[in-house]
Amino acid sequence: MISTESVLESGDQPCIRLEPLKTTHLPGKATPTGGSCAALVDGSPKVTANGVHDIEDRILRITGYYGYNPGYSSHRREDGSESHAETPGSETSGESRSYQTCTNTALKVLGGLLMVLCISSSWVGTTQLVKLTFQSFSCPFFISWFSSNWNILFFPIYYSGHVVITREKQTPIQKFRECSRLFGEDGMTLKLFVKRTAPFSILWTLTNYLYLLALKKLTATDVSALYCCHKAFVFLLSWIVLKDRFMGVRIVAAIMAITGIVMMAYADGFHGDSFVGVALAVGSASTSALYKVLFKMFLGSANLGEVAHFLSTMGFFNLIFISCVPLILYFTRVEHWGSLSSLPWGYMCGLAGLWLVFNILVHVGVVLTYPILISIGTLLSVPGNAAVDVLKHEVIFSVVRLAATCIICLGFLLLLLPEEWDSVTLRFLSNITDKKSEENGEELTESSVNTRSRSRANGAVSIPLA
Repeated sequence: MISTESVLESGDQPCIRLEPLKTTHLPGKATPTGGSCAALVDGSPKVTANGVHDIEDRILRITGYYGYNPGYSSHRREDGSESHAETPGSETSGESRSYQTCTNTALKVLGGLLMVLCISSSWVGTTQLVKLTFQSFSCPFFISWFSSNWNILFFPIYYSGHVVITREKQTPIQKFRECSRLFGEDGMTLKLFVKRTAPFSILWTLTNYLYLLALKKLTATDVSALYCCHKAFVFLLSWIVLKDRFMGVRIVAAIMAITGIVMMAYADGFHGDSFVGVALAVGSASTSALYKVLFKMFLGSANLGEVAHFLSTMGFFNLIFISCVPLILYFTRVEHWGSLSSLPWGYMCGLAGLWLVFNILVHVGVVLTYPILISIGTLLSVPGNAAVDVLKHEVIFSVVRLAATCIICLGFLLLLLPEEWDSVTLRFLSNITDKKSEENGEELTESSVNTRSRSRANGAVSIPLA
């Protein structure tokens, strides 16, 4: 009788001992005797005297295991035991990671929704305060200059939040020098201060000034809707200047924005204050788009500290170099405000504070949450201003203006689509189609099984139609 004894559990190579047969062996055949393990087990299968492979190989082949290698079973058991020991821990860590990821995503989305409400509310409040300020103080450039000076507070607010959140103990001067690397490796010099800050400060001032002038001619709803066209202008300038990727849907959105502008101007027959107000609002959107494209071109992607540094620098530039413009307008009687004590400082400070809050929320929100939610917050200012105009100012919108506003907002939403939206949509539709085909196949299979069972029970045979 032939028996095998292995030491697979100990991890050594299998040792086979050949025991002599209890029955008498055939004449002329050599009876195998016990040999050493090293002589029988090596890298290739051994052949016995009768030309047959060793016993273990024969057993493994008979049982259907054709991927056998000597010593594989022992190593496989060891690996299996190790993997089995690590499986619960790996599953637990995987579950904890997935739970943490879902929690972070949910918190980011909730924070983004809260940020959307804050951004839209601050922008609606800013626009409505401008309208209230114009009732007693009609000097748009002075209001724009006064509000832009508050940008100086941007970096101190950022540094205060940085000290509270992080454990780094840096002095304000050290942090300021660290963030000034946005201007170059040598930091900020007087030449770079004027060269880099002047064009952006001028565009910033023009954007705000044209926006305020447009509010003198149009309602807050119309101006906020026309200002949303800046997203289309950003795409067109980025496509032409920065050679960004061409997207057909964004071209359609830009055409829709231009169509809305024309319809808004046509609402009052291309004459009067309405046409001038539309031109001013479109000019504000254009300068805003140019500001964003130039910032991306020359300064690249800056972090929050560098952006705070840059906005505070623009505030200093506005205070030092642009202060002469309000004085010129004052002495030329273009904007004459009388004595300083007669100015509506309450409205002006509230307006400047809300404007600063809006800028802070926009730049901080891009870091903390999804940028698309920030854009949606700006878009929601249109229905917010419309609600205030209807309820408080009793404004009646014409059908043409409503249609133009809806077209501009729809184009704005199309511009928010990601670059790979087409492939993602096609993949989603294909997955839905595959799931439906699988469900239909399962239903057909179940119905055919039921039909066959009924036909067998009734003794009938179903003949398929050709």
